[in-house]
This record gives sequence, C-alpha cells and structure tokens, in this order.
Amino acid sequence: MGSKNKLRRFRENETFENVIQPSREELEKDQFSLKGNWNKDFFKNDNPIVLELGCGKGEYTIGLSKQDSTKNFIGIDIKGARFWRGAKTAIEEDLENVAFLRTQIELIDRVFAENEVDEIWITFPDPQIKYKRTKHRLTNAEFLQKYKHILKAEGLVNLKTDSEFMHGYTLGLLHGEGHEILYAHHDIYKNEYSPKAVREIQTFYEKQYLDQGKPITYIQFRIK
Repeated sequence: MGSKNKLRRFRENETFENVIQPSREELEKDQFSLKGNWNKDFFKNDNPIVLELGCGKGEYTIGLSKQDSTKNFIGIDIKGARFWRGAKTAIEEDLENVAFLRTQIELIDRVFAENEVDEIWITFPDPQIKYKRTKHRLTNAEFLQKYKHILKAEGLVNLKTDSEFMHGYTLGLLHGEGHEILYAHHDIYKNEYSPKAVREIQTFYEKQYLDQGKPITYIQFRIK
C-alpha cells in the first residue's frame, strides 16, 4: 500500500464515528473514558461485547456482526490503514453494532474494565515462532491473564489459525495451566461439527491458505 493511500485512510478514519483512536499516554494513565462504559456511552445498549484482536481488515468483525445483531463487535488493531476497510464497510452497510479500536493488544486491560467483555476472537495471529518472541504471542500466559481480567466469568476465547505451531503451543499451555478447552480441532473443514462462525466466515488470507491446501485449526476455551 502506497504512503499516500495510507495517509488518506488515516485521515478518513478520523471522520468515522465507529473508529476510536486513544493515545498511548491516555491509556497508560488509565484515563480512557470508554473503559467500563462501552455499552452505555458508545453502543447505547446492554448487548454482549465481542472483541476481535489483531483484526486486520476486520473481516471477522464484520462477518460476526452480520450473523448476530444482538451483540456488539469491536475489531482491535494498531494498524488503522488495515481496519479502514472494515470500518468503511460497517458504515456503508449501516452496521451499528460494530466499532474499530486502534491500540496495542498489550493495553487491552486499559481499554476495557473488569468483566466488561463476553467473548474474544483471535484470528490468524502472527505465531511469533522464535523463542525470544514468546512475549508477543497473543495466547501466552500473560495475555491470557489480561483477557481473564476483562472477560465475564463464563467468557469465551476463540483462536483460529493456519499455524500448527500456534495451535499446538496454545493447546499445551491451556492443558498445562488447567484452563477449560471446549473445542479443539486441527482441520475445521474436515470436521462437520465445527461451529458455524468458524466455517462460514473466511478472511482474505484464509482463502489463500485453503487454496494452498493448508489446514485451518480452531480452539475455543475458557480461562480459569
């Protein structure tokens, strides 16, 4: 993507009512006004809140919102030029249960209050295979504790990935820490019992992986 195109998208994001872009300083000082107030002040309803972490173009955020209008969906990514597409689509299609938030995932507990979130989706994250990159894996022990803080007691986490490494790493961690695994499969398109949302929503890159014959894996779990 050219730099001019990126700048245009950044400028357009600033005009979108469904895009929130707090400063890092604001979050680090714990001064973000929507924390604990997403339902009341932004969505203006009491519907469950579902997050997509590292949402990219927002394909899952948009897809899930179309499947269930009784929930609120927030796509989160630090790269605003990417989720511009999802934000624009939500506006064009009058999807009032969709928002996009530009921030780092490690600040997630500065953005949402304790027990404010009902469900989290992590779709095709960078597996960060090198050991020294473990701290950046979105399913490492530290991130799981951040998710636990903002999730309600029965809150769900979904991991969908093409990375066998990420799938295996996460399963091992979940077993080792005693978390509740509700569903796990190493090839969802070969399992007729795979959840609807996992099979029917496909990202741009997922379609490429499928064309290459790569299996898509999925885990759903609760953090204990």
